[in-house]
Amino acid sequence: MRKASRSRRLFYGFNVVLLALLSLLSFLPLLNVAALSFSGGTAIEQGKVLFWPVDFTLASYDYVMQNVTIWRAFGITVFITVFGTLINLSATSSLAYPLSRTEYKGAKLVLMLVLFTMIFHAPLIPNYLWLKQLGLLNTVWVLIIPGAISAFNFFVTKSFFQQIPSELIDSARIDGCGELRILWNIVLPLSKPVMATMGLFYAVGHWNSYMAAVFYISKRELYPLQVKVQEIIANSNIMTDASLLVDMNDITPDGIKMAVVMVSSVPIILIYPFLQKYFVKGIMIGSIKS
Repeated sequence: MRKASRSRRLFYGFNVVLLALLSLLSFLPLLNVAALSFSGGTAIEQGKVLFWPVDFTLASYDYVMQNVTIWRAFGITVFITVFGTLINLSATSSLAYPLSRTEYKGAKLVLMLVLFTMIFHAPLIPNYLWLKQLGLLNTVWVLIIPGAISAFNFFVTKSFFQQIPSELIDSARIDGCGELRILWNIVLPLSKPVMATMGLFYAVGHWNSYMAAVFYISKRELYPLQVKVQEIIANSNIMTDASLLVDMNDITPDGIKMAVVMVSSVPIILIYPFLQKYFVKGIMIGSIKS
């Protein structure tokens, strides 16, 4: 193997340094939020906190943990993320599998219709009226059902399914397997990379659900976590609840807001390391058309 030239080594070194700096710049805001959430009220008000907690305290998290409305919103978001992602993956794979096979005669028409939805989106008011007719307004299902299939995720999944040899599927049919059994027992087990990748995409989308909730949900008890976070950040009187057993002298509104941001961000961040080994493979293979 030929040794890399000096200019190429410098180029690689420059890329490593540049990417490290960009990663650090992306991480610093989160580090600042974490430091503020663990700092005492006086230090926050005096602007002493940067990237490390000052006068370390868990008072802001005590406030968040005792706030019932935050945990109700957290539970709604977990429900939407878990069941929504399962529905997304089921619907996407069920549509992508038949359209990935050449023997399906209506594939081109269906693909054009899916592509149309990727380019043109329904206006807000007609979409609102349609969801109202379906009885989905002010339910958690309005955040799940309308977006059951993402056109982009569908095309990536379909491309991945096309990499599976047709001979393998034909042999399963000869052995008497139906299409649903082929999908469940053969196609999906071979598609763990793309399923993990699409699952991560869908889960992040559900976890960060905000605009749909603002437009289609008016009941505050059905607000997901991100809407609740925005409500808390915009509220200047978040420390007026006397029923919470928290020392109000040790916390500030900014500390509570940062603690809420951390509670809403950390769970979805912790999922990524478990799916990282599938992520790059799922994107690369699913993006290549043979």
